[in-house]
Amino acid sequence: MQHDASGRKGDTGRLIFLLGPSGAGKDSLIDAARPQLLAAGVQIARRVITRSAEAKGEAAEGVSTERFRQLREQGAFAMHWHANGLDYGIAVQVDTWLAEGHSVLVNGSRAYLPQALQRYPDLLAVALQVSPTVLRQRLLARGRETSEQIDQRLARNDQLQTPQAPPGVVRPLDNSGQLADTVTRFIALLRQEKLITP
Repeated sequence: MQHDASGRKGDTGRLIFLLGPSGAGKDSLIDAARPQLLAAGVQIARRVITRSAEAKGEAAEGVSTERFRQLREQGAFAMHWHANGLDYGIAVQVDTWLAEGHSVLVNGSRAYLPQALQRYPDLLAVALQVSPTVLRQRLLARGRETSEQIDQRLARNDQLQTPQAPPGVVRPLDNSGQLADTVTRFIALLRQEKLITP
């Protein structure tokens, strides 16, 4: 049996479901790890969201609420969810990549993890974690919300823990320090899971 570009055996790839609270640095981690991931054959799914202000670079495609509804009804999404007043969708292209044997990285949602597990039972969930102090500093630095709104968001984060999942499905990854260190640990985790070759 041959290995494909992602280092996996067989014909199908595996979904890497990155999750964590707003401000944890999911987009930053994806952007920083992108060259290594693409070189290893890992595809990176592009999100479709209903706020164009977040459609920066390759991270997301901003669409109107009406356009998002049309895409959803047309079956354009493999996964979709609503969080923080926005709609998020992941294109069905991820299924093609998986079928071709590629591992696929998705910027996901903690609340959507149970549904994602139903569709992709062998997924690997990587839970990005940040200390509350660092998280508050990052949210303030983004400048999208007032201090009061950030306090409310942090309170919701405390209430919204990572949903229960089978043992070994959710792997924690701390991002309270330097981003480069987090990238190194992330790549090491994917190697350990045999999703990319050494």
